[in-house]
Order: sequence, then structure tokens, then C-alpha cells
Amino acid sequence: MWSTVKRLRRPSRLPSRLPIDPYILLLLGTVGLAALVPARGTGADVASGASTAAIAFLFFLYGARLSTREALDGLKHWRLHVTVLACTFVVFPLLGLAARGLVPVILTDPLYQGLLFLTLVPSTVQSSIAFTSMARGNVPAAICAGSFSSLAGIVLTPLLAAGLLGGAGGGFSADSLIEIVLQLLVPFAAGQLLRRWIGGFVTRHKKVLGYVDRGSILLVVYTAFSEGMVQGIWSQVSPGRLGALLVVEAVLLGVMLALTWYGGKALRFGRADRIAIQFAGSKKSLASGLPMASVLFGAHASLAVLPLMLFHQMQLMVCAVIAKRRARDPEREPERDQFTQPLTGISGTDG
Repeated sequence: MWSTVKRLRRPSRLPSRLPIDPYILLLLGTVGLAALVPARGTGADVASGASTAAIAFLFFLYGARLSTREALDGLKHWRLHVTVLACTFVVFPLLGLAARGLVPVILTDPLYQGLLFLTLVPSTVQSSIAFTSMARGNVPAAICAGSFSSLAGIVLTPLLAAGLLGGAGGGFSADSLIEIVLQLLVPFAAGQLLRRWIGGFVTRHKKVLGYVDRGSILLVVYTAFSEGMVQGIWSQVSPGRLGALLVVEAVLLGVMLALTWYGGKALRFGRADRIAIQFAGSKKSLASGLPMASVLFGAHASLAVLPLMLFHQMQLMVCAVIAKRRARDPEREPERDQFTQPLTGISGTDG
């Protein structure tokens, strides 16, 4: 655990402006490319095969990076981790189900399915840690909470999608479950098993492999949106509906930020723990969600990932403001150890 925190720590300043994630711009550029030059015919088959391989490789890297030992070390703070997991995989999905009442007046059914899928994906890791550190919160708790959420999401997100999305998730069937196991669980397990031998290599080449992550996700997005363009899915979305989706997501984020902060107080967590709960329990992972959606939704993945892409940028902007405010709060608890030093590293492929 101590080694992880030391690796993550770098000198930083709190952001003076709202962060516009450059990776979001790349994602939008990829969407634009798919709209102008969608993959068709043989090109679509090649892109689909490459996307499948990219997803498997992504989850292999996730498994190779996740230190099970460090995650288990954090079990002593089990109440906090159970709280974050409950927010991520219980409260969020319940709010997603409640949003069903917005169809069809405010949201179309495909956009609602994407919104519901958004509520099922795991929490972030890197940005949760970075924002918790900026706000002088419990950084070790944020590290463990993000790791637990990512690990649980490998299993829980597909299961929740099977139960709550049903046929909307591209026709969920036994074949779909086999595809999920082969593309997500098997590569992740392989990464965990081989971590003993390749963990050092992955750590030393973290920057280069980060570019591989980003490139793989861009390929997944291009393939998904190309399929959507070829099938005419985007004719179902109007600017008014997109505006309504943004408003709904803003409300969703606001509700979760309030619940995690005041709920933590009601559960008698200290201020540093409440900060970790708020940042780890209110956010969703773009890096995990995009490839999962590609597997779960197939040709309909383009609309399914749109709410997640918008929510990702929104959560970065709002949480940056909150982190700055928490850091300046005169009521914050005194800093007692090295874990309260600021960290950076908010990544566009925040897992």
C-alpha cells in the first residue's frame, strides 16, 4: 500500500480552471471520424476483430495492474469499502431504474438504456485518488475503494446488465455470457495470474502502456460508432434529447455527490473518510465502461456509451471544483500523515 502511494505522489497544484479532459476531445474526434468515414464491409470486419482483441488486451492489463495484496490490505477499513460498493452497485442502479419514468417524454428508450448502463459500471481509480488527495482526504481508502470497485465490476456489471437491461443489451443470452467470460473475465484472470512475473514490466512501462490503453479504447469507440452510423441509429437522437440527457445526468451526479457526502456523515465517518467516499462513490469509469458496452450492446453500443462519455467529463469538472473547496475548508481535519499529500494523474482512461 505504501509503495503504491509513493509511486502516485507527484508535486502538483490544484487546478485553477475546470478541467477539459483532452482525451474527451480525442473521443469526440473519433466519433466524428466514424460519422464521416464509417467502417463498412471488409473494413468493418477487420475493425470488429481488432476491437475484440483490444478489449481482451485492455482487461489483461487491468488484471496485471491490480495488486490484490494491496487491495486485501485495505479490508481493515471494510465499512468504508462496503459503503462505496453500495453507492456504486446499489444506489446508482436504483436511481437509474427510477429514471425509467422519464421515457418517452424526456428521454428516448435507447438513451435511457445507455443511462441505466452508466449506473451499472464500476467507479474510477485514478481520478478518485487524485481528487481525494487534492481535498486532503483518506488516500489509502480511495486507492482500495477504487480497486475493489474495479474488481467487483468485472463480475457485477455484466450480471446487473443481464438482470436490468435484459434484451435491450443487444439480446442478452447464454452466448452473450460466454462472450463476456472470454473477452473480459479470462483476460483479467490471466493478467492477475501473470502479475507476479510481468507486474514490474507493467509498472516500468506505465506511460507507454497508457497510450496503448487510450488507443485501444479509441478503436473500440470507432468500431461501435461506425456500426451505429451504418445502421442509422443516430437518426434517433435530436439535439433536444441530448440536452435533456445532460440535465438528467447533472441531476444524477448532484444527487450522488450529496448522498455520499451527507450519508457518510450520517454513518459517522470522519471527514477524511467522507471525502474518499464522496469521490469514489459518485463517479463512473470510462475505461471499464466503454469496452464492456461494446461487448454487451453490440451494434447498439454507440448510443449506450454516449451517456457515459458525457457523464465522465461532467464528473471531472464538478469534482475538481469540490476538491478545491474541500482543500480550502477551514474545518478540515489536521493532516496527520504522508497520505494527505497531493497527488496527480487524472487520466482520460481512468479505470
